[in-house]
Amino acid sequence: MMTDSITNKEIKFLNKIIHRNSKSISKNYELSPNSLSNEDIIKGFEVLSTKKITMGKKTKLFEKEFSKFIGSKYALMVNSGSSANLLATFALTNPLHKNKLKKGDECLIPALCWSTSLWPIVQSGLVPKFVDVDPETLNISLTDLEKQITKKTKALMLVHVLGNSANMNKLIKIVKKHRLKLIEDTCESLGSKFRKKSLGTFGNFGTYSFYYSHQITSGEGGMIVCNTKNDFEIIHSLRSHGWDRGLKGTKDSFNFINSGFNLRPTEISAAIGLNQFKRIKTFQKIREHNRQKIITKLKSSNNWNNQFDFIYPINSLKPSWFGMPMLINKKFLHKKNKFLKYLTNCGIENRPIISGNFLNQPSIKIYNLSNKKKFFGAQEIEDRGFFIGIHINKINNKTLNFLEKKLLSINSL
Repeated sequence: MMTDSITNKEIKFLNKIIHRNSKSISKNYELSPNSLSNEDIIKGFEVLSTKKITMGKKTKLFEKEFSKFIGSKYALMVNSGSSANLLATFALTNPLHKNKLKKGDECLIPALCWSTSLWPIVQSGLVPKFVDVDPETLNISLTDLEKQITKKTKALMLVHVLGNSANMNKLIKIVKKHRLKLIEDTCESLGSKFRKKSLGTFGNFGTYSFYYSHQITSGEGGMIVCNTKNDFEIIHSLRSHGWDRGLKGTKDSFNFINSGFNLRPTEISAAIGLNQFKRIKTFQKIREHNRQKIITKLKSSNNWNNQFDFIYPINSLKPSWFGMPMLINKKFLHKKNKFLKYLTNCGIENRPIISGNFLNQPSIKIYNLSNKKKFFGAQEIEDRGFFIGIHINKINNKTLNFLEKKLLSINSL
């Protein structure tokens, strides 16, 4: 069988090389074991073998398939989810945007966020204003959201955390009531749907990440989606230097219609990501299966002592889990640092839930974003929370027994 660029003999040779180079000593329970198949790598090599590795046909095909799956009119691939957030924010403040945001306008953001959800707000000249989160969902508190809206508030950078979300019906009512622009940072929640509508398609822009540990990966890479021609043309030009090359009705010339960056992906990343994307529904089902198995195993153990609270999806949400977040029971909190170090030493990779309360990060002081307001929900998540991975291969009993023993050992540490 022949591929577009390489022969069956060459594929066999590549499989041998991949197999040989993939042999490594892994941790007992990684945050995200290697999800790249041999076919994914070969798809990337096919592009490499053409010697045309810059953005091209595979990128456009990935964009087309992505928009169809997500349910958006437009999708644009970029080199990372962080770049997608940058494009979305700069598009809303761009002179070519209808009803553009102005410098000094307030943009709300959950206190539980990633750095590159926050910094594009600052970089684009908007003023970030933090909103507390709900520890039961890890997502923005709708009660606090309404309290923080003032006449200066013009936008919301929403962060969908680890596959879960806030009640999007209620949130959109608030957004419409106050005529807010909405960016959905969906980098951790690709594939999650609220009432059969994909997260990332409720607002002006939705952003996604294909980083190594996410629902699918292209190594690096991301996507931004929108539904209006005006929005699409702005992000399209901003992605590549500010020119109009590639837009319908324009010639491939050096015609600069806007300011811009260089945030283009490589064709190799697009080929790998597109091949992974074909398996996203399978990945989603297996992750859900594994999550349920782990929770059941822990809660049915003789050593179960309510050591952890688990995060469950909100009503009407079909989640696509990024990881498995847990909140340590308050009676065990004095052991948290020792416990997480113990897990790491046992080979169980673990992480904070996003950044914890971002108001505690050192960079907040540099940009004078400190706030006298107390963010009790975000602080509780920072104090009690951590997460482990959920893998894309069905979990076996040996691994379940290992996790049960190590996780529940917080009793005896």
